Amino acid sequence: MKPYDFLIVGAGLFGSVFAHEATRRGKRCLVIDRRSHIGGNCYTRLESGINVHEYGAHIFHTSNEQVWQYMQQFCRFNNYVNSPIANYKGELYNLPFNMNTFTRLWQDVKTPQEARKRIAEQQAEAATIDEPSNLEEQGLKLVGKDIYTKLVKGYSEKQWGMAATDIPAFVIRRLPLRFTFNNNYFNDPYQGIPLGGYTAIFEKLLEQTQVQLSTDFLANKEYWLSQAERVIYTGCIDAFFDYELGELDYRSLRFDHQLLRGVENFQGNAVFNFTDRETPYTRIIEHKHFESAVSPDTVISYEYPMTWSVGLEPYYPVNNERNNDLYKQYLELAHTIPQVSFAGRLGEYKYYDMDKTVERALAHPWLKEL
Repeated sequence: MKPYDFLIVGAGLFGSVFAHEATRRGKRCLVIDRRSHIGGNCYTRLESGINVHEYGAHIFHTSNEQVWQYMQQFCRFNNYVNSPIANYKGELYNLPFNMNTFTRLWQDVKTPQEARKRIAEQQAEAATIDEPSNLEEQGLKLVGKDIYTKLVKGYSEKQWGMAATDIPAFVIRRLPLRFTFNNNYFNDPYQGIPLGGYTAIFEKLLEQTQVQLSTDFLANKEYWLSQAERVIYTGCIDAFFDYELGELDYRSLRFDHQLLRGVENFQGNAVFNFTDRETPYTRIIEHKHFESAVSPDTVISYEYPMTWSVGLEPYYPVNNERNNDLYKQYLELAHTIPQVSFAGRLGEYKYYDMDKTVERALAHPWLKEL
């Protein structure tokens, strides 16, 4: 008999939920992670009385009541509502695109009818675009030149590291337009930030499970595979196979965290998006506004998109045709080792919001067998 029923590679959201549920069912589980902390990209740390989102802003939101109730076991959520501000060359706009955005963008627009008319006029200017072949054509067709130019183009080019005319059209299949004065970014009925930070959730998820940090599975893969009957692997699927079919593409991020002593309020909002191309960062996060932290100081984080290469953190899969085809080939390889299940954003090479990650972990076939 092997020492463990399950080895879970990665102490992020998928791995931690799976480990919690398998442990709860009496299974011998070991969670390992190459980082020195649990929580994956959701990890938060306390600085000057403020919970800092180390790897970028994470706002839990869902329409799934079961997932929402499940999460209540591990934390209490506040009533934070995500209402980002867009800064385009010093001009400030509310997001998502709504009546506050439109009346600021067009001084002569005051009513929903006038906003619809103006957008329709600009959409008509793109009527010659039949089937958009890139993000720029898609954006112009969806929202017209003003919204696209000021609030979509530059941000997208920074995020993806290429000209909008080179970004696939499917990246923005839709751009929601709201004709109400409502700055709530998400439509989900349940949303908030866990009081006390995300790390506390993972401490509760994993309190009954053995955890080994600063441990690189891939540095000793055969050993770790021999330690458990089954393995949940939440890292990059191409890295597991030593990139033998080629590297999948990802986008990476760099964060510049700054503690501003004696500055009680830097920007007045948790999230500011910088939508012009010239500003090198895409966002500034001011963490204290997520939980209304009381502190004489503040912590801000500049978020810089980066081209990924081996050794950097992979944050977003690039799901274009080339990468999706390559992923399918890796999936065929994965099917040859049924002992291992590739899961989560990196294992499945697909972007998942946090609630969908929880959903998928709870619905994993191996749990249903227990």
